[in-house]
Amino acid sequence: MGKKHVSSLAILLPVLASTANAASEPSRPRGVGPEFAKFYKNPETFMCISNPSITVPIAHVNDEYCDCPDGSDEPGTAACSYISPLSPPQPSRGKAGTVNESLALPGFYCKNKGHIPSYIPFTNVNDGVCDYELCCDGSDEYDGVGGVRCDDQCAKIGKEWRKQDEIRQKSVNAARQRRKELIAEAGRLRKEVEDRIGTLKTQIEGQTLKVEQLEKSVVEIERAERGKIVKGAGKGGKITVLSSLAKGRIEELTENLNRLRSERDTAKGRVDELEAMLKRFKEEYNPNFNDEGVKRAVQAWENYAAQDRPASNDALDRDLDEILKPDSESAIKWEEFETSTEQSDIEVLYKFEEYLPAPVRNWVDSKLRDFRVMLIENGILADPNTGDATESKVVTDARDQLESAKRELETDKQELTKHEEDLTKDYGPDAIFRALKDVCVEKDSGEYTYEHCFLSRTTQKSKKGGGHTGMGNFAHITSITVDEELPADGKGLGSGERIAIKYENGQHCWNGPNRSTLVVLACAEKDEIWKIVEEEKCVYRMEVGTPAVCGVEVKKAMPEHDEL
Repeated sequence: MGKKHVSSLAILLPVLASTANAASEPSRPRGVGPEFAKFYKNPETFMCISNPSITVPIAHVNDEYCDCPDGSDEPGTAACSYISPLSPPQPSRGKAGTVNESLALPGFYCKNKGHIPSYIPFTNVNDGVCDYELCCDGSDEYDGVGGVRCDDQCAKIGKEWRKQDEIRQKSVNAARQRRKELIAEAGRLRKEVEDRIGTLKTQIEGQTLKVEQLEKSVVEIERAERGKIVKGAGKGGKITVLSSLAKGRIEELTENLNRLRSERDTAKGRVDELEAMLKRFKEEYNPNFNDEGVKRAVQAWENYAAQDRPASNDALDRDLDEILKPDSESAIKWEEFETSTEQSDIEVLYKFEEYLPAPVRNWVDSKLRDFRVMLIENGILADPNTGDATESKVVTDARDQLESAKRELETDKQELTKHEEDLTKDYGPDAIFRALKDVCVEKDSGEYTYEHCFLSRTTQKSKKGGGHTGMGNFAHITSITVDEELPADGKGLGSGERIAIKYENGQHCWNGPNRSTLVVLACAEKDEIWKIVEEEKCVYRMEVGTPAVCGVEVKKAMPEHDEL
């Protein structure tokens, strides 16, 4: 009979508590665990465990013949090993009634003194193989099939197991301690967000009041500025402003005139050169040469030469040269206008205030300004700040302060929204991934280095240079069921529900989809990538160890969470 390989975790059943009571009980049949001893106490008959209506003499227990449909009469042999949940019902010897399709016992019980008791599959009993990983006392090979006798190695195996278990326990304790630290760090980070939200709300209240006050201030300043005498830049009145504009315009026209004269002279030179070429052509061509094209060209030149053209006006050029001289007598003396002390009628009207005593002057000035604003607002006087008039620096500064305050207020509001949304996001059990967000781990594998950044992205980096390949960006947290052998070093998923993180919309795969990665997490003392596989074209799976999931009970069909 060949050895059947099954998951060691699936059949390893700690029964240390039951073993403590076994010493006071009568001896059990071979292969019976202490939790099933109560079914074998009758010294004369045995009732099948799953089919108590079927009884057999106690002598038929472990007689290498399967009497019970559930195999419970053969706890120490392989006689009933063919029975499984998928096997058809088997008839019992001389008995009728209900039969059971599955084994009532988990397997052959190995006492394993000095180590951990466990069950081994019935198919492994007397198969000629020493199954020390489950039955270190060798009791499963009592018949010596093929001459095989298995020595009891539980003392040696138990000692080594306890040594490794001590290491494992230290690692587990360290992982649990690290998880506590991560939870504390996640709590601290959340508290920072909450505190920042409180600060932002206070700032927003203050900024809102500041904006309201500045809006009122701008209105008041604009109203007050309407009552002031508006002057151009620098000293002087309207003449100064106009002279400044005229000077700029004339300088622009002078520059363009010089450019046009230069272009004219260049064009005239080219025309003179072309005319000379055509004149030589007419004088030197052979009239007897019967070429209609040449004849037409000569006739066109004769018509052109016969036209009247204005002669060059040297006097006009001399006049232009004189005008364009900056120090000519006809040049405008701009400094006379730029230093003008001309006053407007309104300025003269306000001048009389200077002859009044200071208190009276201030009172009259205030009343006159209010009166002037009233006239402007009622359309009696023109508003000096309308049209092309330049806004006063006081109004400009007030507007700048208002716009700056509005920008600060909007920035604070956007930051507040971002932090409030952050508090509603799910960062996994105990919000622990808040402390791990953007923390990255790497693993070399062949020609590439793979990187996983928690709740951010997964990346493939070539060791030969070149750009990195994005394998996916964080999408959501989920969970999956796994059933895998746990490696000897313990760096694996094992069996059960596991937290997983999905990364999607990575770099597009040639002739395929956008890359994506499923990162499956399992307990480990430190953050590390264990394994990377490409399950299908550009769809990857990473197995990652982290203390963040140690001792976490994963709810099946864990809801997906929105992208952070």
